[in-house]
Amino acid sequence: MPALDAIDRKILSLLQTDGRMTMQELADKVGLSVSPCHRRVKLLEERGVITRYIATVDQKSVGLHVSVFISIKLARQKEEDLLRFERAISKWDEILECYLMTGNRDYLLRVVAADLSSYEAFLKNKLTRLDGIASIESSFALSQVKYSIALPV
Repeated sequence: MPALDAIDRKILSLLQTDGRMTMQELADKVGLSVSPCHRRVKLLEERGVITRYIATVDQKSVGLHVSVFISIKLARQKEEDLLRFERAISKWDEILECYLMTGNRDYLLRVVAADLSSYEAFLKNKLTRLDGIASIESSFALSQVKYSIALPV
């Protein structure tokens, strides 16, 4: 994969800020005419650098006031156990992110819920019913200090 040049990085930075800007606006901001700018954007999409265009939604405005970070320790770390856990949790909308970790815990999850009762229901009705979990530790976020989905390019 060819390296990104300065114009590619500028395109990525601008699109991460406003994915709805027109190709003309984007071209003007990066100093290209529309056709070469469009070709670069298409190439970034084809190479998998740009993976999709989305609208970000404020979690509290849709009633999801609680953010929880959950550390999971599995009873065993065999590949089939890891895959079984990953398949199960990938179906649950409450889990926004899941990372396989190094250290004392196997997974770190970011979960959202409307309130503590909703989180308790998620915990009791879904997470604790999975086979192979040795321990679950929940940490509740008091406030969000920084949030970004824009990568430094």
